[in-house]
Amino acid sequence: MGNHLAPYRIAAPHTLSPERSTMTNSLFEQRFSRRTLLRSGLLLGAGLTLGSAAGCATPTGTPGPRTVSLALNRSLVSLDNKLNQFDAALTVQRGVRQALTEIDRDLRPQLVLADRFELVSPTQWYVHLRPGIRYSDGSPVQVRDVATALQMYSQVDGSFVGGFFPEWPTVDQIDDTSFTLNTERPVPVLDYLMSNILVTPSAANVPEELQSGVGTGPYVVTESDRGTGNYTLVRNDNYWGTPAQIESVRVRFVPDESNRVVTLRSGEVDVIDSITPDAADQLAGLSGVSIDRIDGVRLNQLFFNFRKPQGHPLADARVRRALTYAIDGHALADQVLQGSATPSRGVIPLTLDGAVETGEYIYDPARARGELDALGVRDLELKIIWETGEFAADTDIMESVLQMLSAVGVRTSLQQFEPGGDISQWRQGKAGDWDVLGNGFPSPTGLALTIMQGMYAGTAEKEATRDTYHGYIFPDITRIITQASEEADAARRAELLADAQRQIWDTCPCLWSFVPKAVLARRSRIDGVGLRPTNSYDLSAAALHA
Repeated sequence: MGNHLAPYRIAAPHTLSPERSTMTNSLFEQRFSRRTLLRSGLLLGAGLTLGSAAGCATPTGTPGPRTVSLALNRSLVSLDNKLNQFDAALTVQRGVRQALTEIDRDLRPQLVLADRFELVSPTQWYVHLRPGIRYSDGSPVQVRDVATALQMYSQVDGSFVGGFFPEWPTVDQIDDTSFTLNTERPVPVLDYLMSNILVTPSAANVPEELQSGVGTGPYVVTESDRGTGNYTLVRNDNYWGTPAQIESVRVRFVPDESNRVVTLRSGEVDVIDSITPDAADQLAGLSGVSIDRIDGVRLNQLFFNFRKPQGHPLADARVRRALTYAIDGHALADQVLQGSATPSRGVIPLTLDGAVETGEYIYDPARARGELDALGVRDLELKIIWETGEFAADTDIMESVLQMLSAVGVRTSLQQFEPGGDISQWRQGKAGDWDVLGNGFPSPTGLALTIMQGMYAGTAEKEATRDTYHGYIFPDITRIITQASEEADAARRAELLADAQRQIWDTCPCLWSFVPKAVLARRSRIDGVGLRPTNSYDLSAAALHA
């Protein structure tokens, strides 16, 4: 094929694409403004169509004096995290089910169901279950429950959690409360990783998401509706630890941010998560309302589809890099996100332990056009897909990106999926075709290694079950990450991770990426919400006061 790609047209059926026009170009040259650019009718004139976000019926009424109401921006479709784990879901999921360990506000592992979790050899950890721990039905936690949980998580195709583990540990029982976790190769951060394995009675666990059932957490589920995303939790009277201070919790799915703001202001709900700067500005300073912020550990990205065949433009890193020059990341961060996020300077958030700066996204539309022309890429069409609520201001970001790509001659269509829909089938390459995915990837352990293992350590074996991150497979990078995952010496592990991050940057995995702050708003009557970098908090520590 030589040094140039032949002209290649990427079809995008079922959606309309904006036509290039002088109107689009003149609009692009204006200063990007959240209220003027993104809300303008010029987008409709360009032929943009979006799948609308259907409203969901939710219960109404002010919560009682012993009840707290949470309004989530994404539908809580599961009370465990086998397949998916958006940040705010952690708050509810871990109120019902718990793991051997958890990651605290300082991103360090703390003991929960275990009271000992010790490395005894490079490939073996000793674990002792905390005395007296019981499920909400009064039955004791058993060693086989941990073994079954690991089996169930490992058997799920496309598992979110599965990508974090370089290999699955096995359980060897010592007695009723003691066991070892064994691996073929060293996994020196297994105490961090096991914080993601929520424990359920073995007879009730299956290799799929659980919508109900018992757990060891401070709350029990009394009502659940996966379709609407509404749940009711009540305090677990058999809880083995310190009882929760709040008697009951009502969880609601309210996808529209303006509706969430209204319900918070009216007192109908107590907490709303993942809010935009616009919403925070509306609520800041209001009597009875507080805003909590903390630097996050989530990487929000526009990730390229690495399942494209050889000869496709996106299979060439030079094309991917050329497209990045079309995106004005600082305008998106400053004007759309209004300073609530920072453009990435690497392939993972720099807040993570082991992250290094590898480069910056450069905005140079003339260079984008020139390099695409030099590569023989003309009449390029891209389809960008994402799920509503994937990150704050998601639609505004996508509309801006569409205009930026149009300005360099790339026709773009947007396809927006409803929460709880079939986007997971698309992401795994089992449904329709796409070119760029808007997605957020958290690092629930606070470690660079974990997110790199999940996103960038793809193998052919993982791809057979669609457990790679959208087809990202570079054997040399996987080898380095795997070597780092087995390295007990922290300094050497950091060197390996830094090398891998620089090599990942050279592959240009993202059209653009950014790191958001975790932001939530709450009624002042709820206190003790210790927001963590994982955009979640310990529900049992929260309290209500008059």
